[in-house]
Parts: sequence; C-alpha cells; structure tokens
Amino acid sequence: MFRIVLKLLTALTMTAVVSAAAAQQRPMPQGPSAVAAQPAAPAVPAQTIAPAQAGAPSAATAPAASASSDSTAAPVEREGRLLKAAAAELRELSPWSMFKSADVLVKAVMIGLAFASLVTWTIFIAKMIELTVVQRRLRAALTRIGDARSLAEAQFALGAKGSVLSSLLAAAMREARLSAGISSDVGIKERAASSFGEIVRAEARRIRLGMGLLATIGATSPFVGLFGTVWGIMNSFIGISKSQTTNLAVVAPGIAEALLATALGLVAAIPAVIIYNHFARVTKGYLELVGRASGAAGRLLSRDLDRTHVSSVGGSHSRSAAE
Repeated sequence: MFRIVLKLLTALTMTAVVSAAAAQQRPMPQGPSAVAAQPAAPAVPAQTIAPAQAGAPSAATAPAASASSDSTAAPVEREGRLLKAAAAELRELSPWSMFKSADVLVKAVMIGLAFASLVTWTIFIAKMIELTVVQRRLRAALTRIGDARSLAEAQFALGAKGSVLSSLLAAAMREARLSAGISSDVGIKERAASSFGEIVRAEARRIRLGMGLLATIGATSPFVGLFGTVWGIMNSFIGISKSQTTNLAVVAPGIAEALLATALGLVAAIPAVIIYNHFARVTKGYLELVGRASGAAGRLLSRDLDRTHVSSVGGSHSRSAAE
C-alpha cells in the first residue's frame, strides 16, 4: 500500500516537472482567457523569466532614448530658467529696482537728469518769490512818488528802502549836482537818460539770472535722456545675444531700464520749458514797471531843472529891477 502511494506521488511529481518545462518553452499567452487557463503554480517562474527576456532590448535602447531626451531637455530647461528669472525681475519692476539694475552710464544719466529737475524747481521757487517781492515793492514805490514835485521829495517819500527806483532817483540827483552851472538842460537830460539805461539793463540782467539755466535744461534734457536710452537698449541687445533667446519676458527689463532715462529726461525738460515761458512773461511785465520808474525819475529831473531856470531868471529880473 505504501509502495502504491509512493509511486503515485512520484508520478505526480514527474508530471508537474514536465508541465513546468513545457510552460517555460512556450510564449506567454495574451488575453484574459489564456491567463485564466494557466495553472497557478507555474505562473510564478513564467512571470519572473518574461521581464528578464524583455529587459534586454529595453536596456539596449535606454542610452539612445536618454541621450535624445537630454539633448531636447537642455534648451527647454535653459528657457525655463530664463523665464523664471525674468518673472522674478518683473515682479520687482519698479523705478527704483530698474535704477539699481541699470548700467553705470545709464545711472549717471539718470542722476544728472534728477539733479537738473531739482535745479529747475529750486529756480522756480526762488524766482517766484523774488519776482513777487520786487514787483510789489516797485508798484508801492511808484505809488508813493506819484504826488512828489521834486527829486528831493521823491527820495524822502521812498525813505531808505533799496529798490530800482531809489537807484534811478539817486542817479538823477547825482547828475544834477555834477552838472551844476551848466546852462544846457538837454545835455543834462541825455546824461541822466544814459545813467537810467545802464541801471535798467543791470536790473534786467539781475532779474533774468537763472533763466538761461532753465532754457538749457529744457533744451538738452530730452537728448541726454535719449542718449541713456540708446545706451541701455544697446546693452539689452547684447544681453539678448548672450542669452540666445528673444522672449519678451527676458528682454523687457533691460528695455524698461533704458526707457526710464527718456522718461526722466522729459520729467526734467517739460517743467523747465513751462517755467521758463512763465518767467519770460513775468519778467517782461516787471521790466515795463522799471521803464515806468525810469520815466518818473526823468520827469522829476526835468521839473527840477525847469524850476532852477525859473528861479535864476526871476533872480536876474529882480536884480535888474533893483538896479
């Protein structure tokens, strides 16, 4: 009985070994029906052998695939890094950050234009205060001497206040004193008019002080800013050639930095031109007041000369009558 059972077990074992060897030699069946038809025990070595057989061609093609993927991924990765850097710059794209990242020459241009703008507004404030004060003072002085009958009365009415009218009256009295004993009134008036002209021209030069600088700033600031822009754009194109990309997100910061110089040039030039034109009109009005003051001083001098002649003629008549 024991021998019969042993023979049966031996036969079953031999059958299992033969079926396993046949399963290894046959290809893997496709489809769910073939999978279901396979016995459970020999499925394990079949699955372990199949990847080993399939691994040989995949291992052969892996280097070529990885090389091609690396060659195509390198430009993509470089482009991605450039885009990330450009995105970081765009998030910080403010005038101050653009100034800090600009070229040294562009920075010098921006600083010069900012200083020119500061000078423009300084001149505007100073000249506005000066013109307002001198116009008010001269109008008040002309009002005070309106009823004066002589140079002495006019000087007494003005007092010791320093104004262009005081200078004109002092010049008239000095010429009258230096020309004492000269009978020709025409020569005295001509010499006094010459002194008045010098005083008026000196006052015009004084009141126009700073306007030439305004004209220079207004005329040259746009071109200075344009020079900074051209230089910055040139550097931007050099950066484009080095980065080997024409993506707008990469080249936009450099171009924006260059255009900031032109913007600063316009910021400095436009107010300078407007302020210059305003001061030209105000200065013209003030010089008209100075001309009125010169005419008033000339009229007072003429009255004094006429009174002198009348008094001298009256004195001669009285002496002749007494004789």
